[in-house]
Amino acid sequence: MTEFSQPAVFVSFALVLGVCVGSFLNVVIHRLPRMMEREWQEQCAELRGETVPEQGPYSLLRPSSHCPKCNHRIGVLENIPLLSWLVLRGRCSGCKTPISPRYPLVEALTGIATAGAALHFGFGLAAAGAMLFLWCMIAATFIDFDTQLLPDSITLPLLWAGLLLNTAGGFVDLKAAVLGAAAGYLSLWSVYWMFKLATGKEGMGYGDFKLLAAIGAWLGWTMLPLVILLSSLVGAVVGVGLIVLARHGRNVPIPFGPYLAAGGVVAMFWGPQLTRSWLNLAY
Repeated sequence: MTEFSQPAVFVSFALVLGVCVGSFLNVVIHRLPRMMEREWQEQCAELRGETVPEQGPYSLLRPSSHCPKCNHRIGVLENIPLLSWLVLRGRCSGCKTPISPRYPLVEALTGIATAGAALHFGFGLAAAGAMLFLWCMIAATFIDFDTQLLPDSITLPLLWAGLLLNTAGGFVDLKAAVLGAAAGYLSLWSVYWMFKLATGKEGMGYGDFKLLAAIGAWLGWTMLPLVILLSSLVGAVVGVGLIVLARHGRNVPIPFGPYLAAGGVVAMFWGPQLTRSWLNLAY
């Protein structure tokens, strides 16, 4: 191998790469739900027999980044991850409108997570897969927090990527990955229908089924009990905290995707150790 495979070099490269990817994830988190909304509006207009109104191009790449307040075009020097926000002191250079600190937070989180994958798995296929998994989990988490949506354009490609990665000996064998995808989907699908039949209400969205199916495709069916347990515990604690401390209404839905994502990340890094500890305590 080259010097790139040396741990210090690889982790440093991963940190820089992760921060840059985090900058792109900010675009995905902001624009993807709006792209979906546009598509739904166009489909509804077509079904009603209406003329679809002309709209300018809107994708992950177009139009170029700009301030939503004054439409100031963000140049290259103003778009350097982390540094630009610090140099600009968290304000638009055109109109001085505050820039949300979540942008550098996502960049820093993605950088640290990517470097953590490089350090934990070392140079190779597993590290590359873990990085892709983490990037998708971060994007899905923030989109679900904002909109209570888990886009198919993230969950479904992630599911197939997990199956393909495991054909090459990524994290588990292919049989465990296929069973994990099926069990992940069916487990939450069953909970959804039992809750709906018992209460007449929907307890979660279909995106949660697909996200857990994707996690199962990456980590295998044996990790699913741990993922569900961890996500349920974290979700319960956060939900009670929101109700008690933030006076979050009981009837206001709380997205479950972020807790599934957190459980999946913990299981990817420390799943076997936690499972062994759990079994030792049980017996």
